[in-house]
Amino acid sequence: MKIQNRVERIAAGATQFFPLWSVLVGILALIEPSCFLWYGKDAIGWGLGIIMLGMGMTLQPNDFIRVWREPKVVGLGVFSQFLIMPAWGAGLAWVLQLPSEMAVGLILVSCCPGGTASNVVVFLAKANLALSVSLTLVSTILAIFLTPWLMNLYAGHYVPVDSWGLLKSILLIVLLPLLFGLLWKKLFENSAHQVSKVSPLISVLFILLIVGYVLAAKRNIILEYWYLLVIAVLLLHLGGFFLGFMIGLLFKRDRLDCRTFSIEVGMQNSGLGMALASKHFSHLPMVPAPCALSAVIHCLIGSVLATWWNRNK
Repeated sequence: MKIQNRVERIAAGATQFFPLWSVLVGILALIEPSCFLWYGKDAIGWGLGIIMLGMGMTLQPNDFIRVWREPKVVGLGVFSQFLIMPAWGAGLAWVLQLPSEMAVGLILVSCCPGGTASNVVVFLAKANLALSVSLTLVSTILAIFLTPWLMNLYAGHYVPVDSWGLLKSILLIVLLPLLFGLLWKKLFENSAHQVSKVSPLISVLFILLIVGYVLAAKRNIILEYWYLLVIAVLLLHLGGFFLGFMIGLLFKRDRLDCRTFSIEVGMQNSGLGMALASKHFSHLPMVPAPCALSAVIHCLIGSVLATWWNRNK
């Protein structure tokens, strides 16, 4: 029992420092790519599937009940996420006159749902964690249909977008593992409970591996266009955090809900973006780069905000 409790404490502590690990992995991948190139492109989808499996096992019945009890609040958050970020990403790509491949990558990550990293940052910010989990759950499910549609809408004029292919990939990478995790928890509750205690740490490890691999694999492109990539991705997430908070204020939500909206809108599932970019835009080598850089930058911004909000309650 003591060993188990110690493992849980280590997992919880390591998860809380996820933003720091993201920055360190990003730097290491660019300095020494060989540390991550072993992971491989095909492993990205498997890694993301394991993350979704863990998410399914950590969900509680209350997570679904809460959606029905507060449909307006959850709907407002999800609506903000899929309305603001894709339009903002497409607008930035046009204003900055990004190369078409970079523009597609920026739009792709902006069309993705919120990821589990946002739940970690909401927890660190001591905002509304229950609302954050609900928003991540609903946005992940809706992304199965909305991400392909939004990609076709905003990025279709840059390159041909295989909406049906994106839909099938999201079904395989997101929905099936999520449903399998829920089924596992239903049939084998004890084992699922044990796994769910360390699943956040497992999710963090796989996200870091995915980020490290993409940054390492696209190192030359990233270093060549680093200034443009950093500006575009930084503006994308700064705008998401700001506009998410303002939406909460506009609809007169309390400060904790505003902070939660800010984090959920500002942080995307960059892992899903990298998986989709590697599978469906492999002929365009620059597309995954904004997704990988996004994972580092949104965690960095989120951690700074979480620290600030935590100290200024």
